Amino acid sequence: MKKLINSPDDVIADALKGVEASDGNVRVDHANRVIYRATPKEAGKVAIISGGGSGHEPMHGGFVGIGMLDAACAGQVFTSPTPDQMLEATTTVDTGAGVLHIVKNYTGDIMNFEMAAEMAADAGIPVETVVVADDVAVQDSLYTAGRRGVGTTVLLEKIVGAAAEEGQDLGAVKVLAQKVADNGRSMGMALTSCTVPSAGKPTFDLPEDQMEIGIGIHGEPGRHREPIGDAKSIAKQLVDPILQDLDFTGSPVIAMLNGMGGTPLIELYLMYGEVVALLKEAGVEISRNLVGNYITSLDMAGCSLTLVKADEEMIRLWDAPVKTAGLRWGL
Repeated sequence: MKKLINSPDDVIADALKGVEASDGNVRVDHANRVIYRATPKEAGKVAIISGGGSGHEPMHGGFVGIGMLDAACAGQVFTSPTPDQMLEATTTVDTGAGVLHIVKNYTGDIMNFEMAAEMAADAGIPVETVVVADDVAVQDSLYTAGRRGVGTTVLLEKIVGAAAEEGQDLGAVKVLAQKVADNGRSMGMALTSCTVPSAGKPTFDLPEDQMEIGIGIHGEPGRHREPIGDAKSIAKQLVDPILQDLDFTGSPVIAMLNGMGGTPLIELYLMYGEVVALLKEAGVEISRNLVGNYITSLDMAGCSLTLVKADEEMIRLWDAPVKTAGLRWGL
């Protein structure tokens, strides 16, 4: 295993030190492994937190900042944060207007966020929750009951973060979050496995001439394995299942072509070009887009496609300024 680390046991702690050193817009509670906005949100505005297992960077810590998340909890690699972490984050960021929890649909995340929300409610903090379950690859997986939560989470955090920043109340923010979650779909694929530092070897074996279609962000198996095809055919295997699951015609669409951590940008842009051509042929209009690494699986080579069926309000909020380490629209 070749990794730029000191010790497998210290990867997360050391990485959080680097996060804090790299960006003056955030501060890190190292004891609880929570990344916060350096300047808290004004009193009376809804706060938003998320979190999950480490190894998916920049998700979620890279999206803490003005216009997005107020805090993000970092679990162990591919492991949910604890209820205590989430409760600490919730009580710290609350300004009196309540807190929205954004949760990817994984069993550990659901259970631990629920426990934190209950404890926060006991302390008098109103908490609403939205669960993202957008992966069309499989109905159930090793980690979930129902669809996995993946790329739509990034787009949701941007849109809902803007709504909270401008002062929308908790009820309105929750309704908007649910609308984004309901209208987002994702599909991914892998050319290689990832290597978890503590394991020291690839999570699964994928022969050089094979690819996995429908892979999960923790290395879960997908729909099937097949010989590697060209970019055009791979793009079709990402686009078709999404369009078969939800009608995206007639509305502006926000598209994200996401790298899984080990794929160079030249290949991601190439794949995005193929996706655009397929969507145009299908009558789907892309209004806004992202291309790059936003929700990764350590060093896995591969990519995923996320589409969100948007309306004018979502597009307006998408265009609102934001300042985070992982997404820089600029202020």
